[in-house]
Amino acid sequence: MKELFKKHKKLLWLSLCLLLTLAALVCLWRIHGLKSALSAQQAAERWQGESEQSFTQVSCFVPVDEALSQNQIYAFRGKMLQELNKAALDGEGSDGLWRDAWSAVGKVRVSSEKGAGDASVIAVGGDFFGFHPLKLLNGDYLREDDLMHDRVLLDLDLAWLLFGGTDLQGMEMKINDRIFQVAGVVERETDDASRRAYTAGQGLYMNYETYAELTGTESITAYEYVLPEPVKDFAVNVAKENFPIGRGEILKNSGRFSYGRLFKLLGKMDERAMQGMGMIYPYWENAARVTENRCARLLLTAILLLVLPLVGLIVWLWKRLKSGWELFTERLWPRIKDGVAEIVRRIQRRHWEKTHRGEK
Repeated sequence: MKELFKKHKKLLWLSLCLLLTLAALVCLWRIHGLKSALSAQQAAERWQGESEQSFTQVSCFVPVDEALSQNQIYAFRGKMLQELNKAALDGEGSDGLWRDAWSAVGKVRVSSEKGAGDASVIAVGGDFFGFHPLKLLNGDYLREDDLMHDRVLLDLDLAWLLFGGTDLQGMEMKINDRIFQVAGVVERETDDASRRAYTAGQGLYMNYETYAELTGTESITAYEYVLPEPVKDFAVNVAKENFPIGRGEILKNSGRFSYGRLFKLLGKMDERAMQGMGMIYPYWENAARVTENRCARLLLTAILLLVLPLVGLIVWLWKRLKSGWELFTERLWPRIKDGVAEIVRRIQRRHWEKTHRGEK
């Protein structure tokens, strides 16, 4: 009876350890799923493609009262190319080893023959949709090399408000009484963090230069780029040394969901909640921060779940080592010693026989 109880106890312990390990693996799998849903954090991987050269994505955010002009962005582009040349990397144009994008946010008045209202606007420059590959429902993205900058991209809510549908490419609408052409319709990100972070309502995307003309202001608050990483932190140091960041923040997007960075984040959540720089992050950065917090908590949960199985594994290994050492010292070592002694005796016997054979 006692042996049966002992056997069942071991089985229950093993089952509990396996269950806890499985739960920890589910947490780690969930971390992978959460970070994979944020396409805005994966620009470096998409740009790298099949290349053996590693790339890093960096974001720069500035407070609203220190908003940048497009000329400042162009000036930084020049410095970025200089840094690439110093590192003996080919940085010729947008077809080279780098890409960038910038954006500003605001509100505009929109109208069409079927509807009108206020809409949020994200004014974009550079290869914005390379960083934010929103799902196209109709038409095409806005591009930096477009000959005309009078096209806009509507989100699904605004498309239904103004036109009652999504097949809208080429149709006309007005923004602040100026006529624009619809380039297409996009669906915003569907992951939970992005849906919670985007609170601006129905909106559109338009060229930044055109937006600056409409509003008469320079208001860039977010800049993103991807650079090669020939040495550690090369890409982020380019911004630290050359970007007019002011009281803003330079963030290395690549690797932000690694286990090491998530573990460090656990001790900084209170600090992150206190923000006194007048910074208004774009919704995709807020979504990433929400996801970081969730992933950090999942990592902590996985670690706690693995404590008991790891302790059990260490105890099991110790017992096996102990029993193995006892087996070695009590059974194997005496046999080894006897075997070695026998070999030595045989060698000595042969040597003696060989030495005394001549005497006979």
